[in-house]
Amino acid sequence: MPLFSTRPSRRPRLSRSLGDTQLDKVLGKLSKRGSGKAADAELIAELLTETGDDWDLRGHRVSVLAGAASGTGIAETWLERDPDDVDALVFHSWTTLVRALEERSLDDTDTLITRCHRAAELSPADPLPWVVLLGTARVVRFGHKDVDALWRQATTRDPWNREAFAQMLALLSPEEGGSSASVLDFVDAVRTRIPANAPCAAVELTAAVRQYQGLLAQGGMRAMTAGQLFEGGHLAAALHQAAALWPKPGFFQHAAAPADLNVLAYALCAAGRAADAHPVFQALQGMVTPWPWDVDGPALQRFEQHLAKSERGRQGGIGGS
Repeated sequence: MPLFSTRPSRRPRLSRSLGDTQLDKVLGKLSKRGSGKAADAELIAELLTETGDDWDLRGHRVSVLAGAASGTGIAETWLERDPDDVDALVFHSWTTLVRALEERSLDDTDTLITRCHRAAELSPADPLPWVVLLGTARVVRFGHKDVDALWRQATTRDPWNREAFAQMLALLSPEEGGSSASVLDFVDAVRTRIPANAPCAAVELTAAVRQYQGLLAQGGMRAMTAGQLFEGGHLAAALHQAAALWPKPGFFQHAAAPADLNVLAYALCAAGRAADAHPVFQALQGMVTPWPWDVDGPALQRFEQHLAKSERGRQGGIGGS
């Protein structure tokens, strides 16, 4: 699946599939059918069967589809029909997690845990049941030993699993009961081991952008000087390397690469390097993710504003490295 193109940039648009055309087709059919739960479940089942054991692509597709199907009854219909189907179990568990994270509560933790363990028994190599359990810890707040055990289970099966890193980063964040120090410790622990083009390569920049946005939210001098966060140490080096490598055609091969490029473009603009963000915007071909752009306004509007700024910076030689 080609991730990036050398064609002229397309008009910015929000993209759930991030360029996954097969996923796009299923999403389109789900939105049109509406109440055809059994047929919708069959569509999702077919797509996940085709995905096979490509854990990165599987994680991307399951997370996007679970977000789209949460609250529709599709997952419940599928699981009732195939109670011992690993895809049905994982999908139902993920839709349950989506709702739990939205509501910040979980009514039946034991059932979710049981279903994840059953899925793990049916497909021992699949990291996703363990990733869902990591996500569950964000709501239920498991103990450190339990979280560490879940982390090992997920990353033993897929060392650079993007969804596992995303769940852990969120779990450790101060917004969800963790702390800035815990996030920094986690990033420090994994930074030097992650391959430059791994699916989880954006974990350091993701953490930094969240910290930057937290400073903006505080207002005053903290907001005025927030951009200095990107100016020194490991983070400046990481931003420089990402700007040099990530936009190159073929460098990233993981399914959610456009989401990481959105983070990179935002970080470069936040750091006052608008011109350096231009190749990143070009590589994106108009694919926009809600976060990080939607923190201070509509995502598309903010994306377009920064895109225009990068064009002006490139033409004027402003914001180069």
